[in-house]
Amino acid sequence: MIEFDNVSKSYWTGKRRKVILDRASFRVEPGRSLGILAPNGAGKTTVINMMAGLEKPDEGTIIKTSRVSFPLGFMGGVSGRLSAHENSRYIARLYQLDPDYVESFCRWLCNLGEYFEMPVATYSAGMKSRFTFALMLAIEFDIYLIDEGMPSTGDVEFNRKAGGILRERLRNSTVVIVSHSAQTLEKFCRQAAVLKNGQLYMFDTLEEAKRLYDYA
Repeated sequence: MIEFDNVSKSYWTGKRRKVILDRASFRVEPGRSLGILAPNGAGKTTVINMMAGLEKPDEGTIIKTSRVSFPLGFMGGVSGRLSAHENSRYIARLYQLDPDYVESFCRWLCNLGEYFEMPVATYSAGMKSRFTFALMLAIEFDIYLIDEGMPSTGDVEFNRKAGGILRERLRNSTVVIVSHSAQTLEKFCRQAAVLKNGQLYMFDTLEEAKRLYDYA
């Protein structure tokens, strides 16, 4: 479970204060995947980062009783100076997993060839996306956090394999996905919310959320 209790978050833009959340309270229950619709600039990534523990609220409390993933595509914790081989083993130790398993899983899924032994800083954007997505899938979480859907990897075979693994995981896990597109959310969840002007409006169905989002 992830619970936001009276959470507020804002930023100073240099000209005004941008409110992301204003005393928001909601809960993500296990087995009830949640999609959050919001236009670009509304603070979707900030909300996901707060769920992951990467950003702190200004006020209020965030409670987590489940194993929550880092956001899909998040590069924090991955060193550009190290190879995928070295990074995968380091991340495995952080999560108290078998380094041999995590390394082998990432090597198989990414299919980076000789680049697996080269510094991540030398990778293309697509190669980095494949590696970070593989890292997330190598670790089994109760709740997966996804910002804007599948990464753009430019690799059809990777997307096929990774998509199949993610769908299998979600049979027994929960997903929170934020996007500006209702079509993206349809692939993952039925329950949805709309983030608008610092307020999070929760709905039982995606159709209800779409009506408010389209009207806005």
